[in-house]
Amino acid sequence: MLKPESEPLFKKVALIGVGLIGSSIAHGIKGLNLAERVSVTAQSQRTLDTVINLGLADEATLDQQKAVSDCDLVIICAPMGSYVRIIENIGSKLNLGAIISDVGSVKQSVINDISPHISEDIHLIPAHPVAGTEHSGPNAGFAELFKDRWCIITPPPNTEQLALDKVSQFWSALGANIEIMSPARHDMIMAMTSHLPHLIAYTIVGTASDLEKSLTNEVIKFSAGGFRDFTRIAASDPTMWRDIFLNNREAVLEMLQRFSEDITALQRSIRWGEGDKLFDLFSRTREVRRAVIDAKQEKMYD
Repeated sequence: MLKPESEPLFKKVALIGVGLIGSSIAHGIKGLNLAERVSVTAQSQRTLDTVINLGLADEATLDQQKAVSDCDLVIICAPMGSYVRIIENIGSKLNLGAIISDVGSVKQSVINDISPHISEDIHLIPAHPVAGTEHSGPNAGFAELFKDRWCIITPPPNTEQLALDKVSQFWSALGANIEIMSPARHDMIMAMTSHLPHLIAYTIVGTASDLEKSLTNEVIKFSAGGFRDFTRIAASDPTMWRDIFLNNREAVLEMLQRFSEDITALQRSIRWGEGDKLFDLFSRTREVRRAVIDAKQEKMYD
């Protein structure tokens, strides 16, 4: 059970976008007394009506500039491809001294996209809560999504320590474990642990869908655990993942090249019956699985 704050950390927080992550943040803010007021903006009135009915916001508006008015924390929870358009719209309306953050899975591009459009008095502190499910939309959110998960914060050089501490405290209050690292290191790590696995899942499920219809139907009917896991990953939001791959292309391509080389080596071992090499590889990968469990990174949702 997460403990509510005795005093709010922020006067007013604006959430730009209220899908799974944004609505989960809103649940946490409301339930844990993290802000005096919550302002939400989305692309449709229907989404805003849902947010109001769920009791997740004090203000809900289609007007992004109105949503960020008088805020001391603004969190972009929208697809990464929309960041430039959003910051061009709200940049001049941000309060002096306000913090602007986000929840995207790529961090260097966030700094590149946002920095040119804000004044030096605005604190840009990107963050990435490493949590999620295959579900989306405001109805999918829940406050416990971030509990015992990592939130990686990637402050640009010369970030004010007080602002960084407030963002860290905010995510800690939501139940997350905090890690501070450079944007470039974050992007390389995520390329291996998240982006490449999603790319592989999309490819495998796509291959299955391209088989002749009768075979595709049987693949679905007799899906073993491995294929079922791939379909869960491949059911993730297509807009979000399109933007992730385009914004982290260098790191993803580097990891994809390494993977391609390893696949070629594995193919050779199978072709030539090199059982010892296969056994050695599978033994090493088994140890990685055990390490993941020991690090308590095994959960029903990711």
